Amino acid sequence: MVRTQQMFKYGLKLLLSLCLTTCFGQNKINDMKKNNPLLCDIESGLCEIPLSESDSGNLNQLNIDSKMIKVIYFTDPICSSCWGIEPQLRKLKLEYGEYFSIDYCMGGLLPSWNGFVSGGITKPSDVAKHWEEASKHYEMPIDGDVWLEDPLVSSYPSAIAYKAATLQGVHAGKAFLRRIKEMVFLEKKNISQWKYLLEAATSVGLDLLRFRIDYEEKANRLFQEDLLLARKYGVRGFPTLCFSAENKQQQTVYGFKSYSEFEKAILSLYPEVKKYNYSKTPEALFGFYPTMTTKEFAVLSEISMNEAFDTLLQLSKENKVSRLAVKNGDLWIVK
Repeated sequence: MVRTQQMFKYGLKLLLSLCLTTCFGQNKINDMKKNNPLLCDIESGLCEIPLSESDSGNLNQLNIDSKMIKVIYFTDPICSSCWGIEPQLRKLKLEYGEYFSIDYCMGGLLPSWNGFVSGGITKPSDVAKHWEEASKHYEMPIDGDVWLEDPLVSSYPSAIAYKAATLQGVHAGKAFLRRIKEMVFLEKKNISQWKYLLEAATSVGLDLLRFRIDYEEKANRLFQEDLLLARKYGVRGFPTLCFSAENKQQQTVYGFKSYSEFEKAILSLYPEVKKYNYSKTPEALFGFYPTMTTKEFAVLSEISMNEAFDTLLQLSKENKVSRLAVKNGDLWIVK
């Protein structure tokens, strides 16, 4: 175990060093001293990363799988705005999921704290207040106290872990990503630590030995490819979702947006598609998504937040769901 921890720390230091010198370049490092990606703009709903004048590219020619619409989603496990759009994305998957595929590209929101000296955030504790504000704005539970009690040193370990999880299947990767988001935003768990990444892998049923090996080998390379892809496409912040289809003009949605904006991106490519009228009963919704915040349940049920909470509370009294009461909200888990 000691040897593994030493290898993990060494690998992380090596990775951070490599990314700071090769993935971002010296200009990128200098820019990082002037900008802070963790200070997400609540109004635009965008967690921005520094961008040098040489970074450019077109978001097109995506090749994910055989579905008619391809979506590439530039994101990061600790992006608060990305957590904020979970209700919209879950609804989009239910209504239009048969028409599009989605590929999650890790963008590297927080390489390390080195160089963050302005923008209102100079140290981890500064993020706590910002997350509290984001929670209220997005109506999604977020507990910023993790930055006070056990602050993350980087978002890279969790991003690499996600890539390792995807090597055991697309669904395994998505389940893992959801779990680590719940851990950091709701449970105040420092997902830059290996013990919590291993806990998440265990909870979603990954092969732990393979997960560890892939984390230390293949996943690093895949994460590097994601960073290069984000640079190539000129992505400045998260969330960024690019909708593409053959012989169609690409549609891009930046930052936190209403559901109608995501729906419009689909319909702009194929106006003739029909949305699926999914069942909005609690039993059906928890069949689709075994964990939901009150906001997610409200959006998927198409009811108010108050009505959603009352419904979920009654379900918990009937022992159909369990309630995880956290700061600024609740997570409801099907039994």
